[in-house]
Amino acid sequence: MFDLTDRQLGMHRRITRRDFLNGVATTAGAAMMPWQLLAAVDAAPENPASFYPPALTGLRGSHVGSFEAAHALRDGTFWDSAGKPEDTGETYDLIVVGGGISGLAAAHFFRKRAGEAARILILDNHDDFGGHAKRNEFRAGNRTLIGYGGTYSIESPEPYSKVASSLIEELGIDVGSFPKYLERNLYGSGGRFAKIFFDKETFGVDRLVDDPYPFPGGETYDLAIAGPDAWAHFLADAPIAEQARKDVVRMCRDRKDYLPQLNPEQKTSRLARISYAQFLTEAVGVHQDVIRFYQTISQPLFGLGIDAIAALDACDAGYPGFSGMGLEAEGLSNERKYFFHFPDGNASIARLLVRKLIPDAMPGSSATDIVTTRANYAKLDEAASPVRIRLSSTVVRAKHLGDAATARDVEVAYARHGKAFTVTGKHVVLACWNMMIPYLCEDLPDAQKEALAYATKVPLVYTNVLLRNTNGFQKLGANSIYAPGGYHTHVDIDLPISIGEYRCPQGPDDPVVVHMSKAPCQAGLAARDQHRIGRIELFETTFETMERKIRDQLARTLGPGGFDPPRDILAITVNRWPHGYAYEYSSLWDKFVLEGGETPCERARKPFGRITIANSDAGAQAYTNAAIDEAWRAISELKS
Repeated sequence: MFDLTDRQLGMHRRITRRDFLNGVATTAGAAMMPWQLLAAVDAAPENPASFYPPALTGLRGSHVGSFEAAHALRDGTFWDSAGKPEDTGETYDLIVVGGGISGLAAAHFFRKRAGEAARILILDNHDDFGGHAKRNEFRAGNRTLIGYGGTYSIESPEPYSKVASSLIEELGIDVGSFPKYLERNLYGSGGRFAKIFFDKETFGVDRLVDDPYPFPGGETYDLAIAGPDAWAHFLADAPIAEQARKDVVRMCRDRKDYLPQLNPEQKTSRLARISYAQFLTEAVGVHQDVIRFYQTISQPLFGLGIDAIAALDACDAGYPGFSGMGLEAEGLSNERKYFFHFPDGNASIARLLVRKLIPDAMPGSSATDIVTTRANYAKLDEAASPVRIRLSSTVVRAKHLGDAATARDVEVAYARHGKAFTVTGKHVVLACWNMMIPYLCEDLPDAQKEALAYATKVPLVYTNVLLRNTNGFQKLGANSIYAPGGYHTHVDIDLPISIGEYRCPQGPDDPVVVHMSKAPCQAGLAARDQHRIGRIELFETTFETMERKIRDQLARTLGPGGFDPPRDILAITVNRWPHGYAYEYSSLWDKFVLEGGETPCERARKPFGRITIANSDAGAQAYTNAAIDEAWRAISELKS
């Protein structure tokens, strides 16, 4: 299966490729083409007959049309060509910038405080609501299959606050009921277990090997279990040095204290100051092949390899090597206590919030029927509705009409389909990315702008591939695959969830959505530098290149099981997030974590006149509970 041609990979097959002006084409052409043309590329009329973003395939996430105006604003060229914005004449009690979970929650909290008659406008730069909580739908025959293109689940290393958990309950989600929707024995009873794919570029040979110790947590919950005799198979087949194989056994199975001379407090202090890779090398004493083997295991959770995450964070997440050190994996424990996964991830939370705000746009009545409900996008922005969601609308300015201390209104300008418009609001909540806010609010104090710019978001790729069947997985006995050297480092069949009228695939002949994840980063650099380099990589990589890598990886991994890319791949959706996870502070890279004092996010989120700030950046946590908590705070801080 080596060096397959494009035809053998199925690059000639007729699937949707939204590749115009993305990647290198956008990067190279942005300076030569007016933002109006770039922004208009992805314009689509919001009508009930044809406009349904969840069903779009190809390049999604930060799709073409969602970022060009913002980039022009950043580069100082937007207003050169925008001209004077058109005044819509619209006035609102609240304008929310950002239609992700934090923005939707802020609108919900405000409406509860101000009453159902309150007029609210939500503006979002994407062609769909939900932000990083992205829903992907696929059709296979007469079936609709659902995948998550962003936020995966209700979970957090920190306990959910009363505010966040109360909202989850208000939306009708019974987190404790999750086990009844999870067909726990489906994979194991079918002989499918966790595997590792070693690639020839990194390890000298393409080989699928049993994973004897699947890491806890993450996007396979606890269903990524080892198969029978997995340790024996790993020791016999893994293409790494013999000593490295023995080291893996030792660090995963032995309950040894690798810092016996230190008390628990001293251990915590030491682990906070060294990377996980450094801990494995210096304290555990592993072969360097172990570092190569585990380098990318942390990417789905942290967006970084083990060279750039603190050993203390690895311990808290339940990674190997700490079981005998008397330190609890508290973060993992919290995640297991409060966990719920919808087939579309937390897009169902966003959809339930939209149902609260605009019932006509999201028919239904329960947190189970939301999974199969088809949203009516034509109802999102109706003039008669007190709450309106306006998509494909990139906010480019939020400015008080008068002095911020005494002004009664804020004017918000936004770009939509190549034109600029203004609306006015009594209050504004900025639930967008922190890094954009200094460009939107030029009157902010310089110190606050600096703090807002500190949030360097984590780039991610969440790819969903619709397969004709799972026979390749079945014949190889796999359901989740860690690929330490792969373009995508994790390949998973989603959790077998059947909820409401939605039924997960049952047998190997059923079509299935396979989830693949990637966090572009460059080992050896500081975390924030790795994120910046990864962001550039994503913007410079075309969908065609990504598709070729997806097909090649699946062919090489599953080919021995009879997988044929041209025949078996029916559709591909790449959710590209150059600005993905909120940046979470690390004891390795952010000195205030150890030294104490006010954090950048605390300085960044201070109210400014009638403008307050929500979003997960404001809490420096890439979790849904943080987005909800920050929305609550932002509404609480609004002037009367």
